Amino acid sequence: MPNKLTATVICCFIALSLFSQKTIAIKCGNLFDAKAGVILKDQVVLVKGNIIQSVSPASSFKEKADSTIDLSGYTVLPGLIDAHTHVLLQQDITTKEYADQLLQESTPYRTLRAARSALISLKNGFTTIRDLETEGAMYADVDVKKAINRNIIPGPRMFVSTRAINTVGHYALSPEEFNWELDLPQGIQIVNGADEARRAVREQIAHGADWIKIYTDRGYYKAPDGSYHGLKNFTKDELAAISDETYGSRKKLVAHAVTHEGIQDAVSAGVISIEHGFGMDDDCIALLAQKHVYWCPTIYICDYMSEPRAKEGGMMDKYFMQTFGATFKKALDAGVKIVYGTDIGGYSWDEPQAKDFEYMVKWGMTTAQAIQSATITGAQLLDMEGKIGVVQPNAFADIIAVKGDPLQDIKILQHVQWVMKDGKVY
Repeated sequence: MPNKLTATVICCFIALSLFSQKTIAIKCGNLFDAKAGVILKDQVVLVKGNIIQSVSPASSFKEKADSTIDLSGYTVLPGLIDAHTHVLLQQDITTKEYADQLLQESTPYRTLRAARSALISLKNGFTTIRDLETEGAMYADVDVKKAINRNIIPGPRMFVSTRAINTVGHYALSPEEFNWELDLPQGIQIVNGADEARRAVREQIAHGADWIKIYTDRGYYKAPDGSYHGLKNFTKDELAAISDETYGSRKKLVAHAVTHEGIQDAVSAGVISIEHGFGMDDDCIALLAQKHVYWCPTIYICDYMSEPRAKEGGMMDKYFMQTFGATFKKALDAGVKIVYGTDIGGYSWDEPQAKDFEYMVKWGMTTAQAIQSATITGAQLLDMEGKIGVVQPNAFADIIAVKGDPLQDIKILQHVQWVMKDGKVY
């Protein structure tokens, strides 16, 4: 009898909660249809709780809502998706900037700064992010994600990869650059051999990783014929173990891969997306298109880093920028699935998070295609198609608004005026 009574009380509570959810009618002067890539005029979006109930022309909207938000002077879009961020990082253009964070800042301190980064991302209109490693802050990204999900702090939806994986001697902080007698903190989880690689995947998933990230190349150089190359980080056995464990646990694999060698190894391991790919060649472009692998080019950071690093003697980013536009256009024409990602955190969180759109349009995308890379394509990458990246019935109420028409001027997305995430206005 008590069990039946408890069940009845719970059912009544759920029913009451559903009934008490308020409805909001959002009047949209312009509404970007992410699937069609067009602007719809004078639409009304009805939101109940955190879900979009309907989208209809204002002339036929008959529903009664508890409240109304008038965005008739704005262009309304789905919340944007940044597929490559680092909320635990606060710019690492130079070796010193990176070392200072790992050597001088505790993980709790960096996590507090990450809360600020998450809020900035949300205010920038990026209501969903894939955060691709903590750079030495262990599993603090899982904590940030939990705090957001539990409404302790404001921030975007987060998909996290925790520590990332690389092999011995192939990532900062390097004993070669510091006192080798010290036990230096590491920006990633270091493995050596297939067993350690498998164990690292298991540990990261056990601690809450949504994605597993690997670094497949390093030591980039420009050959006399103008092609780009790098050194491999993993053996075939190590990659096979990582891939087997990742997909056996129903997770996904992503790779930092910049040149031919790293991209080939990453694709052979079954990665879902290639990050950066600054030095990608024609063979890699064809491979990504054939295997339907996403490419997250992170363009602005390459440009942002090129001059400061050149002054310190590192010329590769400057070389990459000389050919990046042509590479991007080839990939676009070949049908590679290009997803929006910034690598923000690698550059300052006070810089525009929507800056990459400018390059994408300059290098061949239409403005609609560029926005789609940060909406429907990002949703597909994250297996959230129909739930995020669109303003349509049954999607989460992740909605932003800007003044003006981003299809006419993509830079408008650097000035988001209004943000709703999960039905809550920020």
